[in-house]
Amino acid sequence: QVQLVESGGGLVQAGGSLRLSCAASGRFVSINDMGWYRQAPGKQREMVAIITRGGNTNYADSVKGRFTISRDNAKNTVYLQMNSLKPEDTADYYCNFVVTHFDYVAMPYWGKGTLVTVSS
Repeated sequence: QVQLVESGGGLVQAGGSLRLSCAASGRFVSINDMGWYRQAPGKQREMVAIITRGGNTNYADSVKGRFTISRDNAKNTVYLQMNSLKPEDTADYYCNFVVTHFDYVAMPYWGKGTLVTVSS
């Protein structure tokens, strides 16, 4: 079983910064894509940023230039540095890992979410 644990959410004023972390525990061969998603009240969950095992990144247009995703493969951890935060960034943020198990089947796992609130 794989578990993902997020940390780093909280309350911040507009223009401020936060850094989210998500670490995986369990037994597996490797972690492929790592990503951050968010869901605001009354809205669908949306992709924020994804990073491949090789370090290629993809960002939602709404966060380009403000957010940076990175990963530490040795620690099975992904980070999301969020700068110049806006009230519209307020949401529950979820990490998502695509994990390869010992039978070489890849499966997605989700964290339980961490709340980011940006006040105006």
